[in-house]
Amino acid sequence: TIDKKVRGENTMPEFIRTKMMNRYMLKLAIRILIFIVVFIFYVLHKDLLCDLMTQSIWLGITPLHALWMVFMLMMVTHIFPMDKLTMALRKAEPEQYQKVKGYSELALYRFVREQNIKAWNVMLVWLIFNAIFGFLYLVQILDNADLLMLTVFYFLCDYICILFYCPFQSVIMKNKCCINCRIYDWGHFMMFTPMLFIRNFFSWSLFFTSCVVLIHWEVIYAKHPERFWSGSNQTLQCEHCKDKTCQIKKKLSSKISLL
Repeated sequence: TIDKKVRGENTMPEFIRTKMMNRYMLKLAIRILIFIVVFIFYVLHKDLLCDLMTQSIWLGITPLHALWMVFMLMMVTHIFPMDKLTMALRKAEPEQYQKVKGYSELALYRFVREQNIKAWNVMLVWLIFNAIFGFLYLVQILDNADLLMLTVFYFLCDYICILFYCPFQSVIMKNKCCINCRIYDWGHFMMFTPMLFIRNFFSWSLFFTSCVVLIHWEVIYAKHPERFWSGSNQTLQCEHCKDKTCQIKKKLSSKISLL
């Protein structure tokens, strides 16, 4: 193993094409397609895009209404999760909890305290960062179409963070993978933060539904923190993981560390 590291060879295990990894790669492709379509429309027909964002559904269903429905259904599945969703989300369910015998309550308390501090640091960074866009929108440097494009960009970045690189994981949270991520279900809140600044039913419904998803997650975390730590929940330990969605991210990290 040492010789391989010296020669710069890949010491990571072979790539495993799990069902969850295949789903994530397919969903990533769909998100890339949505981003490209919206971006093309944004560049070529920005004024029309602004008008469509405020158009009543009674005047006809537009592609943006369809996109809104996709976003809403996506959040509903996080409040009422299905079997096909990742364990990063489903770990909050009581059925997925497999107790580690004899785990330390004190260690769990320390883990929760540390993770909470890091999580609220992430929240502070995110709100300050997006306050810049909110200010630019209020002074009319940005418009509705700009914030929609930013939201769709966040929509794409959500899966980039899961599969390739997550700055919050690497810089602040320091969790080993998404399965063990304390703030995994904050994604929709982050994604739809720009929608808060647009005074419209569709934009506000997205933002405030994302707040419901976030609160739902936080309530479960506060009541049952033992479900969220690999030291108390066997399901979150690497040897029991069936998703393996961290593979690309770990390979990239390994290659960068060898440079």
